[in-house]
Amino acid sequence: MIITIYNAIFGKAQWLAAPALLAARVYVAWVFFKSGLTKLNDWDSTLMLFEYEYAVPILDFTTAAYLATFGELVLPALLALGLFARKAALGIFVINYIAVISLEDMPAAAYNLHVIWGLLLLAVVIWGAERLSLDKLFKIK
Repeated sequence: MIITIYNAIFGKAQWLAAPALLAARVYVAWVFFKSGLTKLNDWDSTLMLFEYEYAVPILDFTTAAYLATFGELVLPALLALGLFARKAALGIFVINYIAVISLEDMPAAAYNLHVIWGLLLLAVVIWGAERLSLDKLFKIK
């Protein structure tokens, strides 16, 4: 009896997975897309930040700036549409991770936001974009 009631109530919670993942995708996509637009808006400042402020490992600052800007414009669009969502989420996760390790004096509040974004992106990587996506329409895993 108790299990039946429990299943009746919480069995419906699975229907929230698709809207929750859609909200996560759109939220994180918007954050990173805006960041990409900011980089494009003032390219000289972007290059200066990548040269002097961000300590991106391995890459020279110009290549890092181009890759970050490209990634912050293209990957969020794919993520929001749910097209190759797992790959887009993983790509943005890498950008997010590099941002965290590259900025030496990150305030705690900013760090916490990066952690939240990373967890939301990992949710998409693990569960995919669900039924509210182009991945579902085109049967992309």
